[in-house]
Amino acid sequence: MIVDTAFVIDIMRKDEKAVIKLRQLVSRGEPQIMTTLTLFELYSGIMQSNKPDVEKQKVLQLLSNLIIWHFDAESAKKSGEIDGSLCKQGKKIDAIDSMIAGIAIAKGETLLARNIKDFSKIVGLDAESY
Repeated sequence: MIVDTAFVIDIMRKDEKAVIKLRQLVSRGEPQIMTTLTLFELYSGIMQSNKPDVEKQKVLQLLSNLIIWHFDAESAKKSGEIDGSLCKQGKKIDAIDSMIAGIAIAKGETLLARNIKDFSKIVGLDAESY
């Protein structure tokens, strides 16, 4: 299952719903996958933080338990199709969300996100919340 940035942040903040969902994933033996786009968003947040060293340590600790997938050519194609289609329909979402969804669809994975409102606009994306 690909985890969205909000889920990763919620885990670092020990959000109860996110922690319960993580325990469910682990008990099912389901790997937790993060994209390089989430890594980008996390490091951007680290640099904007008042305590970047503390935040970086939290991220590094969490990364040891996650698989990281890259934004490859197939994912880029799918993401572009998603973004262009949504723009044409007047349903634009954040470009990074389109890219994360593109990776999930290209790889045939479910996406886990806190708020799936924007992700629910994407045809062919299997998404769930917690």
